[in-house]
Amino acid sequence: MKVRLPKHREFFIKFDKDYDKADEAWEELNKIVKEYSVNGKSVFSESFIEDNEDKVKALQEKYEFTYEIIEK
Repeated sequence: MKVRLPKHREFFIKFDKDYDKADEAWEELNKIVKEYSVNGKSVFSESFIEDNEDKVKALQEKYEFTYEIIEK
C-alpha cells in the first residue's frame, strides 16, 4: 500500500534566551492561530503560512524574534 503524505510547513520562532516579553509575544502568536481556526482552518492548511506571514512579520517587529519556515 502506498500513502502520500502532504508536506507540512511551520513557522519556527525563536526568542533570545533572556527576552522578557516572550510570554506576551507567544500570547499574540497564539491569537493568530486561534483566529485562523475560527473559519474552520488549521495550522495544517496548505495556505497557513501565506495567510499569516504578514501578521507574524508585524509581531516580529514589535517583539524582536526571529523565524524561519521549515518543511516537514
